Amino acid sequence: MELNKLGFNDYFRAFFSEYEGNTETGTAMLPGRIFSEHRNFYGIYTETGELLGEISGKMRFSAKTREDYPAVGDFVAVSERPGNEATIHAILPRRNKFSRLAPRAGGSSKTEEQIIAANLDMVLIVTALENDFSLRRIERYLTLAYDNEIKPLIVLSKADLCQDLPAKIAEVESIAFGVDIVAVSSLTGYGISELKKYFLPAKTLAILGSSGVGKSTLINMAAGCDIRKVSEVRECDGKGRHTTTSRELITLPGGALIIDTPGMRELQLWDGADGLSNLFEDIESIAAGCKFSDCTHVSEPGCAVLKALDEGVIDSGRFKSYNKMKREAAYAATQVDTRARLEEQKKWKNIAKLVRNFSKETRYKL
Repeated sequence: MELNKLGFNDYFRAFFSEYEGNTETGTAMLPGRIFSEHRNFYGIYTETGELLGEISGKMRFSAKTREDYPAVGDFVAVSERPGNEATIHAILPRRNKFSRLAPRAGGSSKTEEQIIAANLDMVLIVTALENDFSLRRIERYLTLAYDNEIKPLIVLSKADLCQDLPAKIAEVESIAFGVDIVAVSSLTGYGISELKKYFLPAKTLAILGSSGVGKSTLINMAAGCDIRKVSEVRECDGKGRHTTTSRELITLPGGALIIDTPGMRELQLWDGADGLSNLFEDIESIAAGCKFSDCTHVSEPGCAVLKALDEGVIDSGRFKSYNKMKREAAYAATQVDTRARLEEQKKWKNIAKLVRNFSKETRYKL
């Protein structure tokens, strides 16, 4: 398997040089790319073929957060073991990542980042032109893409069900300035040839969207064969089942690499500050004209944003979306700062404990 066809370029090659020829483990290190992620194991593409890997004890011990574990799309340094198995020793520095605030399960208050995919050339934001259609959801995806400097492409699926396609495209254009938009229909084949132009050899794309928007169908049409299972959509509400249950990197016949992801019910911002400034540049440029630099745009005199809202220059729904995501990003940043402070405290407590133990051993010897 040729890794250059899997996106292993000069950027990653330079970082892997640190591990190349390393025989610390008794066998030479190999570069590889994570194509699937399970509870304790990872599927890895290498030049010797597909391997099933687990992280080394040293790597597990030093990992503090989810970010320190491999994600689908990561390039890693591994040592091969008998039986097509491998040990993962390091993650090569990521070019970028698409992540969100991890959903909290079982009433947990823990704040963590969940990396959806790493090392992307483009994200395909798929939304159906029926019940799923939501400008606010598209804004969230775009914010996360911009925040990680990943080029977005908006794909409007099920175009055959739309009564006024130009009007819908115009709505999306009003919030996604300068972003390419492709409307497609898997039923009629409309727009598929246009979409395929973005599927270039050795380029990695992640396909994102809610359940039932047709992500798996689009992958099958791009591949020219059925490589992903497709489920029916409920007629009562137009919602679909989770056909894709885990993230996976798929190699298409034309050489493009696509990361399929499960439909996400929650898409809370992990960071998003830079992405918000990019996506809502129109609002922030107007806010710069407010009388007070710390204006909250609620009731202050001389507020340029409130004036623009009254005059219809800013859409009220878009402004509410902006405020909501800004609060989420601020909350996430606060939680990250708190976690970093607690980890620093824990580190110094451990150092103090080691010093005390060392002092005791010294006294006993004396």
